[in-house]
Amino acid sequence: MELYYTGVIIAVSTFLIIGLFHPIVIKVEYHTGTRYWWVFLVSGIISVGAAFLVANVLYSALLGVLGASCLWSIGELFEQKERCEKGWFPKNPKLEKKGYYKS
Repeated sequence: MELYYTGVIIAVSTFLIIGLFHPIVIKVEYHTGTRYWWVFLVSGIISVGAAFLVANVLYSALLGVLGASCLWSIGELFEQKERCEKGWFPKNPKLEKKGYYKS
């Protein structure tokens, strides 16, 4: 009996990539606000585009997951701003002085 680990590797890697993006979004919003949302867009497009060009199933899937996570993070970045405005997360005092948050 032969075992194949590709599916399990993809599943664990997907879990880790998504888990890694949660603190990244929180840190980016805290330090820079939503100013750099376009970095997530460009990274996501490049990763998804590269997934189409890679023949290896494992690497292609991981690039696709990375790209989708980058693109999903754009919405999360703006939602993180709203969570800060509601008081669920700390606001950056420098951004607050500039009138970045609605409060």
